[in-house]
Amino acid sequence: YKQYIEANAVAFAKYGAKFAVRAGRYESPEGPTGNRHVLVEFESYDKAIECYHSPEYQHASKFRLAASTGHFVIVEGA
Repeated sequence: YKQYIEANAVAFAKYGAKFAVRAGRYESPEGPTGNRHVLVEFESYDKAIECYHSPEYQHASKFRLAASTGHFVIVEGA
């Protein structure tokens, strides 16, 4: 997972991503959830989509998929 963190820094810097949440305490009062939560903010939904599909992030995502399981969701904010 350390390789993923190092590799995603390239894409996140290029697309202006900011970490709003990285792990931390949580409660899941309704339904199952994972044990680690990360929320990354982008200037816009389109920027997040661009970042995800970029060669830089696709390179990084290989490390994430090899080291972890989970859900990855892009949501447009208010």
